[in-house]
This record gives sequence, C-alpha cells and structure tokens, in this order.
Amino acid sequence: MENLLNEIEQAEDELLLGNIILYPTDTVWGIGCDAENAEAVKKIYRIKEREESKSMIVLVADVEMLRHYVADVPADFERLAAQQQRPTTFVFSGAKNLPEELIASDGSVAIRISQDDFCHRLILQLGRPLVSTSANISGEPAPAVFSDISEEIKNRVDYIVRLRQDETTAARPSRIIKIESNGEQRVLRE
Repeated sequence: MENLLNEIEQAEDELLLGNIILYPTDTVWGIGCDAENAEAVKKIYRIKEREESKSMIVLVADVEMLRHYVADVPADFERLAAQQQRPTTFVFSGAKNLPEELIASDGSVAIRISQDDFCHRLILQLGRPLVSTSANISGEPAPAVFSDISEEIKNRVDYIVRLRQDETTAARPSRIIKIESNGEQRVLRE
C-alpha cells in the first residue's frame, strides 16, 4: 500500500510539472499526462508520432468528473456504464473544458471512468483527468504487458510508474461505444 501511495504522489508531481508518465491502467499500459495541459498533450502526440487528427482517450474518476468535460451526459449513463462487462470507453458529443487536441473534429471526446485503483486514486488526487493512450508508436501493436513496451517509448517519457511491471497476463484495449446525439449506441471497437 505504501508503494502505491508513493507512486501516486510521484506521478502527480510529474503531471503537475507538465511531464509525461508511462503507467498501468485498467486496460493496456498507457502514456499519459494532465488532460487539461495542452502542451503536455502535444508532447504525447510527438512521443507516439501520432497525427493530431487522431484523438486520444481521457480517463476520469467518476460521473461527476465526466459531467465537467461533456455537455450532455445521458440521464441513464450510470446504468449503461455499470452494465459493461469490461473496461469501456464512451465517445460523447459536446466535449468541453479540454484542450482542442483532445477533442475530435466533430466536437466529441472519448472518455472512460477508470476502474483501476492506481488510476482512480491518481485522478482524484490530481483533481483532473488523465490522457490515456497505448504505450506504442502510432501504427504499431499496443503492448499487452509492460515487457512488450519498446525502449524507444520508455526513453521518451519523463516517468515510469513502478507498479505492476512484472505482470504477465496480457491486457487488451478497451471496448469503445459511441453515444449518438439521439441516445443510440454504436460499438466502434469490440
């Protein structure tokens, strides 16, 4: 427990400086930053060699935080989120209070309420969401475990969280569901 708390504090310090962290999530290992820091978001695009037109996922702690970044959260969203059998990212219209680099050209944003203990606690302590994008160069496969992350990525981030690096169970990216303006749901990634 002490190690977890130390890593949360260290990661928070790095994020407050505008730095980039490599960290475990409820899906694959992620490259992240303070989601409200536009310069840090731009750094992640450079690290991943990713086109800025490709959005990234934002992790929040809870529905209350989600409402700060999405104009219209459907009334039944908590029920919908609770029904998911695995980590699920939702794409919402009407993104707000985020840098333009995180908002798609249609005004939408991809957000997941993190169920991971480390991420959840870090987001609460920071008081803001995290960017979460897979720890790989754009176009390469997402690493299933820490040992699959390239040295290139490890050398480009400012801090690597020292938790769960020895896990061998392969993780997979989240499911992605778009919530249309009429309330309908469309699965974008299973």
